[in-house]
Amino acid sequence: MQVDLLEYETKYHDLGYEYIAGTDEAGRGPLCGPVVAAAVILPKGYNLPGLTDSKKLSEKKREEFYPIIMRDAISVGVSIIDNNEIDRINILEASRKAMCEAISKLTVKPDFILTDAMDIHTPNHLAIIKGDAKSLTIAAASVIAKVTRDHIMEEYDKLYPKYEFAKHKGYPTKSHLEKIEMYGILDIYRKTYKPVQKIIERSHNESTQE
Repeated sequence: MQVDLLEYETKYHDLGYEYIAGTDEAGRGPLCGPVVAAAVILPKGYNLPGLTDSKKLSEKKREEFYPIIMRDAISVGVSIIDNNEIDRINILEASRKAMCEAISKLTVKPDFILTDAMDIHTPNHLAIIKGDAKSLTIAAASVIAKVTRDHIMEEYDKLYPKYEFAKHKGYPTKSHLEKIEMYGILDIYRKTYKPVQKIIERSHNESTQE
């Protein structure tokens, strides 16, 4: 069944809202690096065939859509919350903070906000479960957030080539976990995440036994 990706946008435009922002984040699951959120306001009735949840798109497709969205959007805001802040306030709150910051960076103030399943504690917003697959505006934000974060991880890959961040983007793949076991924990890792915690604790125990 074909999903109408403009259903929510059309509904709220018809209710009299002019600037509808969609917001989404990328990077909740990785063991390292930041969580990145984007907020996007698209022109009324805008359509971009093929655009959907960034997780369903190939990397090539996301890279193709990124400059088109940046060019066509009325406004785009991006926020990057680093691993230290994630450890300090937890990933849910860091994701919420990133979304709110991304919205605040929009040069045009939205009068309604669509989020991907996130309550952002503000009036005139709707949290949509699996919103990135149901709303074109959220899908656009998901692509901007994902591509921005991937590029950050590719920069880390240049700094720390042994860890192969460009391949796994920090997610806990078998290969990535093996690299951490071999080379240890870098400053960019999220120390509160279980696989990272375990390695830190084990190396601490080993050093105290020496």
